[in-house]
Amino acid sequence: MKQWVVLSGKGGTGKTSVTAALASLWKTPGVCVDADVDAANLHILLHPENRLREAFIGGKTAVCDPESCTACNQCGELCRFDAITYGHVNRLACEGCGLCVLACPQKALRLTDRVNGNWFEAQSSAGPLFYARLGAGEGNSGKLVGKLREKAREFALRNDSDWILIDGPPGTGCPTMAALTGNDAMLAVAEPSPSGLHDLERLLNLAQNFRVKAYVCINKEDLNTEMALKIRSLCDQRGVPVVGTIPYDPAVVEGARRGLPVVKWPESAAAHALRRLARHLDQLSFQDNEPGERSVAE
Repeated sequence: MKQWVVLSGKGGTGKTSVTAALASLWKTPGVCVDADVDAANLHILLHPENRLREAFIGGKTAVCDPESCTACNQCGELCRFDAITYGHVNRLACEGCGLCVLACPQKALRLTDRVNGNWFEAQSSAGPLFYARLGAGEGNSGKLVGKLREKAREFALRNDSDWILIDGPPGTGCPTMAALTGNDAMLAVAEPSPSGLHDLERLLNLAQNFRVKAYVCINKEDLNTEMALKIRSLCDQRGVPVVGTIPYDPAVVEGARRGLPVVKWPESAAAHALRRLARHLDQLSFQDNEPGERSVAE
């Protein structure tokens, strides 16, 4: 079983559209994971039917018993996060450190589990999908990404899946690191723009740091051929293969508007490019297939 993660140094490069297309084209059994838990959107293109929903407990938060509280505000004076005043807890500011619980002379405070969001196991148009939703203002997205990956891997091993495909979050922060580590390879989706080039370089540095093999796909390549050449030059310097290019295609926009992967328009330029990309990645990541076996739709 191979694990791929699709990432982008910035938002808006087309990462989720590429992930949805690959998941739809690979025909051997696999599992998809939407690791962009702060703003999950892979489900918009894959239309999952939820099979399981579980709460995600990402930490602790302080709770005050008003009957025991004397409003001495010793807790408020000690809290470095300004999360509690006279026993009134600001849940969004509380870090669950427990100092107020230790300091309260009346023992009116306690720590309780904090539900940061929910994660889902679902069946989608491209097969099993694991995704999550964080609550408004909630944190610990890196831990939630780890939980999703753990559950997806358990499912994949139980069902003899051939691959896990992770749609990662944009950027290079904590959730991205949680999505990247431990994968066989990363597909970086880059756009030909100055910010796309800069953020791709940061993403390649991150992959190198975690020793994950990197590949690059240039999306909307024909919008700025000069910048696309600079991306190719960067990849050549870093020894990173450019495994595919996708032209700008209004069919991608139409697909997003209708909530469908662009490969549902099989004669579109983007669909042709994505099928070539899928076949290329299939050869890289499915070395255990029997000779002649096809796992990518023609």
